[in-house]
Amino acid sequence: MRKHRQKRVKSGSRRFLSGWMVFQLGCCLSLADDRTQKQTEQDQAITHSLHASNENVYSPKQDIENQATDEFIIGPGDVLNIFVWKEPDVSRSVPVRPDGKISLPLVNDLQAMGLTALQLRNMITDKLKGFIAEPNVTVTIEKVNSQKVTVMGEVTTPGAQPLTGPTRIMDILATSRFTPFAKTTKIYVLREESGKQERFEFNYKDYIKGRNPNQNILLKNGDTLIVP
Repeated sequence: MRKHRQKRVKSGSRRFLSGWMVFQLGCCLSLADDRTQKQTEQDQAITHSLHASNENVYSPKQDIENQATDEFIIGPGDVLNIFVWKEPDVSRSVPVRPDGKISLPLVNDLQAMGLTALQLRNMITDKLKGFIAEPNVTVTIEKVNSQKVTVMGEVTTPGAQPLTGPTRIMDILATSRFTPFAKTTKIYVLREESGKQERFEFNYKDYIKGRNPNQNILLKNGDTLIVP
């Protein structure tokens, strides 16, 4: 009789423990479902926020029309590649001298400073017509040394930086590390235009959050970028 009762007690205990474990498992699964749902909702909220921010982020494609009218102007120190089809003796890389001129066989010295590559190509073509039948000339900018901006203030690499093409504030800041004391919300650009000084504000923290993307302006030769 006693053994039979003990078996019944043990059997009841096992059923109780089994039921308790099932109950606990159900609770865990329920909590997991709740957490999964909350995480999904949070992920959806983040995704929605990112999409909303991306709608306001400046797209480089917007530069195309502006850049079309802002062709590079050749200056002293630039290196040009002059290629004349089937004329290897005339084709060569030439530096623009401090006086703004370049030297080429047959045509001697030509004024390059202040011209675009297209304008210089047309000039060389006209000059070569007296020596070569239907000259086919290509002029490319091999190295830019004349176009520069100056970076000053709380950056680890202050000094002059070349403008090798269309360059915005963030292009310069991406290669200039801030010091611990930099006031990144107070960055500004100084520009001399027509004898007057202009100032353009740039808030780095706002920009990386997708706010006010238009403040990331194209820099011009002679601009000074200051990080206070």
